[in-house]
Amino acid sequence: MSKSPFKFNDFFKSACYFEASLVLVAIILGWVADINPFQNIYFSEAAITYGLIGTIPLFLMFLALEKIQGGSVVKIRELLLDTLGPGLYRYHWTDLFLLAAIAGIAEELLFRGVIQPWIEGAWGLTAGLVVSNVVFGLVHAVTPLYAVLAALVGFYLGLSLDYGGERNLLIPVIIHGFYDFLAFVALMRVYRSSLTASTKD
Repeated sequence: MSKSPFKFNDFFKSACYFEASLVLVAIILGWVADINPFQNIYFSEAAITYGLIGTIPLFLMFLALEKIQGGSVVKIRELLLDTLGPGLYRYHWTDLFLLAAIAGIAEELLFRGVIQPWIEGAWGLTAGLVVSNVVFGLVHAVTPLYAVLAALVGFYLGLSLDYGGERNLLIPVIIHGFYDFLAFVALMRVYRSSLTASTKD
């Protein structure tokens, strides 16, 4: 495996700081758009339940992609292992949970808390859902296929925002954060296995 561009000791802090900085971006953009990013977060048992159950399809997709041997999918898998593996495997699962939680909160505040409703207000619900998640895909464009997959995931998260008939940002926050956590743990396990295998060889 190629060497990670991250400094191992700084990986966790850098990742947390970067993701947390998106909260500030959401607040500033919300101020420009006259939208409070936090206005649609409501704690409820239903939202937590929808969020946890809503994570299952995304993680099943992740597991399915792990089994696919196509060139583009393999490239994504290798890229994630090469860039995230060396940084993630050194940390405890609680650290990964914290990082995933920060990412879920920050990215959802920005994309589903500000950008989606901002575009909805100008061009309508459908445009808000589509355009905001095209942007979501583009900012995750480590490869063309990854950008498409991220946009589809964003579309799913955007739909979950109104699941149950009442707009609640907590639902996509939970789905996003919990999915990231499961994906981080899976990547960590695969990377550790690869290190063990290379040691034996």
